[in-house]
Amino acid sequence: MIRILALVAALVCAVPAIAQPLPANLDKTNAIVIDTTKGRIVIKLRTDIAPQHAERIKLLAREGYYNNVPFHRVIEGFMAQTGDGKNFNGTGGSKYPNLPAEFSNVPYKRGVVGMARTSDPNSANSQFFIMFAEGASLNGKYTVIGEVVSGMDVVDKIKRGEPVVDPDKMVKVQVASDIK
Repeated sequence: MIRILALVAALVCAVPAIAQPLPANLDKTNAIVIDTTKGRIVIKLRTDIAPQHAERIKLLAREGYYNNVPFHRVIEGFMAQTGDGKNFNGTGGSKYPNLPAEFSNVPYKRGVVGMARTSDPNSANSQFFIMFAEGASLNGKYTVIGEVVSGMDVVDKIKRGEPVVDPDKMVKVQVASDIK
């Protein structure tokens, strides 16, 4: 039964993927494509300001770490958080060491993607969040890793909660240049 549900979810995500080409002029080597239970999100990674974090996101995507991972913390008017492919509830990270902060002057606004961390600025690992709105209190305190270039309408549809009951998921996450 679980296998059938996974197949159905993959097919549902495949249909929007075919209908939605990637944005023109996208550097596919530095972008990730997230097919969710609500549709497709494309994120341009900011290798210019957070090279280590961008490489980590691409590495984990290529390893399949993010596949079927829920959006475990989604706060209306603030952000949608995901990326815990270990425990699926926001308490885990990858097998790799935490990353040193790569703070920048890029402001947190709608569509900006940041790395989640603990109170230790050098504790980002695998989890990230997408902003629904401006979050000036995060400016200079959390690493900006990218921005949504397609699919903010999909982000807006993600089920809210802290924690989320029956959460939406990232069904498949890929580096754009790897998509065949």
